[in-house]
Amino acid sequence: MAASLSAPRLTAFSSSQTLQALCKRFPVSLSPVFVSPNTSSRNVAPAGLSCCRPVFSRGCRFVTRAESDNGAEPCHYDFDLFTIGAGSGGVRASRFAANFGASVAICELPFATISSETSGGVGGTCVLRGCVPKKLLVYASKYAHEFDESCGFGWNYEAEPKHDWSTLMANKNAELQRLIGIYKNILKSANITLIEGRGKVVDPHTVDVDGKHYTARHILISVGGRPFIPEIPGSEYAIDSDVALDLPSKPEKIAIVGGGYIALEFAGIFNGLGSEVHVFIRQKKVLRGFDEEIRDFVAEQMSLRGIEFHTEESPRAVLKSADGSLSLKTTKGTVEGFSHIMFATGRRPNTKNLGLENVGLKMSNNGAIEVDEYSRTSVPSIWAVGDVTDRVNLTPVALMEGGALAKTIFANEPTKPDYWAIPSAVFSQPPIGQVGLTEEQAVKEYGDVDIFTANFRPLKATVSGLPDRIFMKLIVCAKTNKVLGLHMCGEDTPEIVQGFAVAVKAGLTKADFDATVGVHPTSAEELVTMRTPTRKIRNGSQPEDKMDTEIKAAAGV
Repeated sequence: MAASLSAPRLTAFSSSQTLQALCKRFPVSLSPVFVSPNTSSRNVAPAGLSCCRPVFSRGCRFVTRAESDNGAEPCHYDFDLFTIGAGSGGVRASRFAANFGASVAICELPFATISSETSGGVGGTCVLRGCVPKKLLVYASKYAHEFDESCGFGWNYEAEPKHDWSTLMANKNAELQRLIGIYKNILKSANITLIEGRGKVVDPHTVDVDGKHYTARHILISVGGRPFIPEIPGSEYAIDSDVALDLPSKPEKIAIVGGGYIALEFAGIFNGLGSEVHVFIRQKKVLRGFDEEIRDFVAEQMSLRGIEFHTEESPRAVLKSADGSLSLKTTKGTVEGFSHIMFATGRRPNTKNLGLENVGLKMSNNGAIEVDEYSRTSVPSIWAVGDVTDRVNLTPVALMEGGALAKTIFANEPTKPDYWAIPSAVFSQPPIGQVGLTEEQAVKEYGDVDIFTANFRPLKATVSGLPDRIFMKLIVCAKTNKVLGLHMCGEDTPEIVQGFAVAVKAGLTKADFDATVGVHPTSAEELVTMRTPTRKIRNGSQPEDKMDTEIKAAAGV
């Protein structure tokens, strides 16, 4: 993290542009008299940040903003805030700052479905080549499973349903254009100046956009990340997630390299749409960092749907045959006959060619911008939020960080993003939802924990005849009865976990869950009806053989 960063000083500014101009011309006559704030504020200001609120004797209503600490400053800036990158975090920070009275500009590259050094688009990764288009393709792919389910309920089809890939792509792209328009209108309604082009930092208060310079009291970098393909022989024949979302035709047989959530989501998408799918992972299990039982359960369920997993295989080369087909050479051999090979091997902060070296801004080895707990970089006038900081790379987290930053700088409310109990979902098939600690994390932190699990066949599957199952898990502190983590894999999981995340975030206990009346018949009611612990862990240890047996049982093995 950026070390020893002093927090910004506060200075007064008016939401009225005319009055701001007067203040700049007559700084003495309009000097503020400061009064202490209410000491009951939820946040304590960082060192060096004054919480005094200015009051002006001429009856003018002012709000406050942070003053940068870069020494002597010019009397005028073009903007109070200049944001580089109009993704989720950048737009949120800019909009909130404008609502607090700041003059704001934001720059973004022209739109293209596939990102590059010269293309991007207002809305950023999530809207244009991430969460939204991915979820649309998930919806499309789920129909195949639903057709299969419907047969048990009396539905018959005279012909096998056929899918038209071009229709899906056209409608997906039309929706992206609609969303771009919405985001542009949001910026326009907030009186934010949108500048199209590539932003580059010139100095702590200056941004160059395609040759034109703009000055700002504060600069925010929110450029997100981009997919990463390792440099191996033949990597030029591989595709990444950007390309996979906008292919001209459906893959017939695809290799997906990677075991993270992006790999699993695309595996489910292409499998549902009728492709032959092979997933290659370096480790023994998918989803490193997720709860162990969830990792086993989802892999087993996806295998039952026809996805083939190749474990402990690392890619060595991509080979292209004369007929155009591709082969993947791994540490265990070569698999041939792929129409596409996709790498879902992670994303990296998009910090190249931003001019950050011009100002000596500190970055980590992978290019992430180092920030303090208020999202401030090692250069006091420059801030960063979202995936470019490589903290918690989720869209709602970028939104939280952007809102907190605007409050800190422009609303006299020093606000730290709160990373406890962030819910998340993997839109695999079946999907995963989680909030709070994994069992492994809870045991390490608390030692004594009680584990409650449920593994059952949902009501729909009893009639459809399909092998679908649902797995649920609660992790409870044995000493306080507080629910530390909730994990689930099965139909409707993301929707269910979003609701229960409120309970975990609020610190509710297992007794509170038990006292809640369930909604029947639903899968979610199991989360408030699990009474007996599956196992009790004391002093961080438990019988190993029992754990292995339970994991296999949970996965349906």
